[in-house]
Amino acid sequence: MPSQPVRSVRRTVRVAAPAHVVYGMLADAPRWPVLLPSYVHVERMDFDGARETLLAWEFQDGRVRSSRLRRTLRPQAHRVDFEQDDPAWPGDTVAGSWSVEPDGAERSLVTLWQQTPNAPANAPAGPDGLDADTAGRLARLREAAERWDRLDELLLAFEERMRVEGPAELVYDFLYRVEDWPELLPHVDGSSVREDRPGTQVVVLDTAAAGAGPAAGPDGGAAGFETVRLCFPHAGRIVFKETAPPAPLTAHSGEWSLVPDESGLTVVCAHRVLLGEEPLEAALGAGALPVDARRQVRERLGRESRQTLRLAKWHAESHVRRLRQGRGGSRR
Repeated sequence: MPSQPVRSVRRTVRVAAPAHVVYGMLADAPRWPVLLPSYVHVERMDFDGARETLLAWEFQDGRVRSSRLRRTLRPQAHRVDFEQDDPAWPGDTVAGSWSVEPDGAERSLVTLWQQTPNAPANAPAGPDGLDADTAGRLARLREAAERWDRLDELLLAFEERMRVEGPAELVYDFLYRVEDWPELLPHVDGSSVREDRPGTQVVVLDTAAAGAGPAAGPDGGAAGFETVRLCFPHAGRIVFKETAPPAPLTAHSGEWSLVPDESGLTVVCAHRVLLGEEPLEAALGAGALPVDARRQVRERLGRESRQTLRLAKWHAESHVRRLRQGRGGSRR
């Protein structure tokens, strides 16, 4: 059988950010979901300080695709070597490297080289798929890196917590069955769920947020927002990312996690947000400042999270009360 021809692509772009900043973004893979649009979640499986294994989920062309990345980090050279494969397509391994060279004090030359014997499963279809994939990844990195001097102002991370005296299985069940939320949560008017594979959900929620603010539709009513959710029942986690969040957000990812102990559990909803740089007046009104955007986003997402947490708590604890009452009645 003839061997597959090796395909190789190398592209370089100029980036208006220092080399150490760009390299830092490439090295900090768990932060990609809030910085790079296609990434939903990145899980670091092992890391010895130089070599690491990552599991990554990306949302492209309406589908969620997972891949395994084996990487070697070379900070002195500002270089990352990698091998990437898709478990669903054995043999479709992409090898390559990112390299960053200074181009003055605050500019860089970033090169992405990729090589594969086949078109990678997560690359666009067609003869130029690998080239398009390379160009797209460079463009997304450049867009994120060129915000480097404003990221402290634009990034926001926070969480809401609630104590639950009930079984983790019932809390997880409530959070998983997002199709039931319109009947239970005041900020959700409707939902649709597509689950192509068990545990991988593409959800569209119609939310109102009191008829105003960034979650409202153009007429002040409900707006539908698409969210990708990765569900890990055995770990008690649901990771999520909005694919096109409303202004003033540019990116919004997060996680529901259940932390059990001897007497119950704590349910945590963590949010990671990147604010946009477009004029804030369009989203928040005349004279709006970044601090106003941070406060409003924190208040809205925190309020919606607390509503969901309270209902999850009620769902679990009311079930426990009914069981206790039933046992008490059987003894009389």
